[in-house]
Amino acid sequence: MANISKSTSSTRNACKLCAPLGASLVFKGIEGCVPLIHGSQGCSTYIRRYMISHYKEPVDIASTNFSEEAAVFGGGQNFVTGINNIIKQYNPAVIGVASTCLSETIGEDVDALIRDYTGQNGNTPLFFNVSTPSYCGTHMNGFHQAAIAAVARFAKSGKTGSQINIFPGFVSPADIRYLKELCIDFHIPATVFPDYSETLDNVHTREYQLVPSGGTTISELEMTGSAKATIEFGTVFNRGGKSTIGNSIVSAGQWLQEKMFVTNHQLGFPIGIDVSDKFFNLLSGIAQSPMPDKHQKERGRLIDAYVDAHKYVFGKRAVIYGEEDFVIALAAFLLEIGMVPVLVASGAASGLMKSTLETIAGPDICIADGSDFASMREIMQELKPDIMIGNSKGYYIAREMKIPLVRAGFPIHDRFGASRIHHIGYRGTQELFDRIVNALIEYKQENSPVGYKYI
Repeated sequence: MANISKSTSSTRNACKLCAPLGASLVFKGIEGCVPLIHGSQGCSTYIRRYMISHYKEPVDIASTNFSEEAAVFGGGQNFVTGINNIIKQYNPAVIGVASTCLSETIGEDVDALIRDYTGQNGNTPLFFNVSTPSYCGTHMNGFHQAAIAAVARFAKSGKTGSQINIFPGFVSPADIRYLKELCIDFHIPATVFPDYSETLDNVHTREYQLVPSGGTTISELEMTGSAKATIEFGTVFNRGGKSTIGNSIVSAGQWLQEKMFVTNHQLGFPIGIDVSDKFFNLLSGIAQSPMPDKHQKERGRLIDAYVDAHKYVFGKRAVIYGEEDFVIALAAFLLEIGMVPVLVASGAASGLMKSTLETIAGPDICIADGSDFASMREIMQELKPDIMIGNSKGYYIAREMKIPLVRAGFPIHDRFGASRIHHIGYRGTQELFDRIVNALIEYKQENSPVGYKYI
């Protein structure tokens, strides 16, 4: 296994985002929830900018607006003022509070601030909070910390019901809608959490919605504690970050299994036929029925596409980058279709990406965890890849090296329709496969001295 070391100790254009951003995404997946960032105004502005640019939806992220005085004497008064303003302007059902590097560094006790506020005020919204200093992880650590915190706050134990939980991790709104469609087709009642399939990809409304419709309801979150099973996508989760709800708890599914005895089934992201088969077989077992015919046909068409396009993709060298669980799934998918992932990079540094990829890809693949884009650029000069797959932040490298970039994951700032990109299951794999094949065909066509109309 190749171990890539950086040429400098500094981070240059990090291949990761901040922990409160990931937490805010979970907050947006809860019905009636308004996110509150306990820290400086710049933190919430940064999060809004990234989410609005990617999802093309208005995203309100409140801030307690730390100043120099709050950094020295504490942000208690800022917290009260911020909560009062949120209630006055939005009247939310839930407020999700995420800390920042600044509020964590001064040791702000957010639990105490919430207790004091709710104790002194009647009929307040429901609160839950999560510790998300970015120096203890990436946006994915913040995402999973918030998911754990929400389940720990709202889940209730009880008689085992007929419903299941699906915790898909950081996927697109289109992927979430696809998962809900699958559950309907299998006749399985399910709670999908977080569900930002509407809040971050909503229908057009005549008037602006202060709190967008959609999201996992509080009653659904309460029922997660009595579900008959949980299906959870990922292998890394919150490992490598700082967990504030039991150091050994790395995911919401694990919390439910350990605290409320809900069986947790963990799978890698179902990208590619192999992992998608495992996911669909699990659904069939839970439903005690075969895979619906329309999904059987989607699988068959995907296999046919693999055969048809093999000549375009076989042996092509790819660089993939993004969140650890996402790029692990992408690497397995590329190997499945005959491509060679020559560099797999992530800004996270749990150490698990290397060990996981070693079992599926062998020793020749370059692994760069804890990486940044400047280091990736240096490595790629020697690897000479044919294609890049990842978010928009790698575009300048693809442009310089004159290779195609297939945009996937988050953030996608320079293309339209990021909310509607499918990644998972047979359907998502088919769309991703088509985009990769067409990117390679287009590159070959555009760089040919002859204007071939057939490639």
